[in-house]
Amino acid sequence: MPIRIPDRLPARKTLEAEGVMVMDSTRAARQDIRPLRIGLLNLMPNKERTETQFTRLIGATPLQVDLTLVRVTDHQSKNTSEDYLKTFYKAWDEVRSKKFDGFIVTGAPIAHIPFEDVKYWSEMREILDWTRTHVHSTMFICWGAQAALHHFHGARRYRMEKKAFGVYRHKVVNPRSPYLRGFSDDLAIPVSRYNDIARSTLGGDLEILIDNDVIGVCMLADRKHRALYMLNHLEYDNRSLADEYERDLKAGLDTPPPVDLFPDDDPAREPENRWRSHAHLLFQNWINEIYQTTPYDIDEIGK
Repeated sequence: MPIRIPDRLPARKTLEAEGVMVMDSTRAARQDIRPLRIGLLNLMPNKERTETQFTRLIGATPLQVDLTLVRVTDHQSKNTSEDYLKTFYKAWDEVRSKKFDGFIVTGAPIAHIPFEDVKYWSEMREILDWTRTHVHSTMFICWGAQAALHHFHGARRYRMEKKAFGVYRHKVVNPRSPYLRGFSDDLAIPVSRYNDIARSTLGGDLEILIDNDVIGVCMLADRKHRALYMLNHLEYDNRSLADEYERDLKAGLDTPPPVDLFPDDDPAREPENRWRSHAHLLFQNWINEIYQTTPYDIDEIGK
């Protein structure tokens, strides 16, 4: 089954060129099934790239998915025009009364700012609490995961001695988790973050699913609230880290090349994607788990 996204969203051309089935609103209305309703709260500055990365993974499922792009209401984007946002996005105030089978909260380039000093933190707290009552299963990514762990679990975030930047091998801690079906015992995952979560502040209601002894916890689960916390970036495409590296160099920053990204550690060579299959597995497992457990009547979510 295809994914339904806004008809003129730029990501559509990329997805169709990659063979992802995309459905328009007219065709979706003719199908007598209930699609899974998934929301994407996109906090990244490059909205189009992030949309493509996540819709690529969500659209690979055999189930029909109705995707809603969401933005925070109380924030003016510096990198995306207001016309683009009004055309393709819903402000959170517009969707707060709706129920979602799944909801994704992305990262944001504000890791250096204390949570309480983020301009839209008040609204962010409302959104986080809303996911407990209006969403069946939530996936928090990078800064989104750090913020949710801080808000719900009181987990302490701290600055690492140096930025974890590159492709790192991680180990699967619990291969029996439904979210890790089909995963290898260890896997390559793109990482780009300055912060880590103090393990001593992770409560017993959180289960570590994927880990790395050097750069810290990668993914956790809160079974009771059907929440996943992914601190790294399986959704990244081939050039995400390379473009970040080149951007840092142009800005005059002394950033080392990403660890184990370029073939033979040569930045002149194109990166190879060694995590794509696990990215698809994670999202297919997550969506399958939602499909198996969400109420048929979407209004029953949260009751």
